[in-house]
Amino acid sequence: MSDWNTGIIEEFRANQGKVVEFQGFTVILIHHVGAKSGVERVNPLVCYPMSDDEFAVMASNGGAATNPDWYYNLKAYPKITVELGTAVFAVTARELEGRERETVWTRALNPQLGEAQQRTTRTFPILLLTRIP
Repeated sequence: MSDWNTGIIEEFRANQGKVVEFQGFTVILIHHVGAKSGVERVNPLVCYPMSDDEFAVMASNGGAATNPDWYYNLKAYPKITVELGTAVFAVTARELEGRERETVWTRALNPQLGEAQQRTTRTFPILLLTRIP
């Protein structure tokens, strides 16, 4: 894990989910298993709450030409654990497509996300994380 991710995770946990660098956004920690390695990993992500039980995440990778590794891990193993504030719960990830994807993209679009999208020709995948009761 990068030092940057480690710092974000530590700040998140020390401040009940608040991260200064992402002020104004909802940050979650996703616990997922590496599709190739089988190793459990934790990544901080900005998410876009759709309801109390659904959260959209963008596989933006900062506008890089490739999707982030966590995207492939969630595609391979869609049942994961999420930390939101002080709550920890299980979710299932599902990639959005077509009109459903466009609706969420429009709702979530902000200057940072738009700038990242302009840095690449790939379309960012959007995954919907749905809480498992």
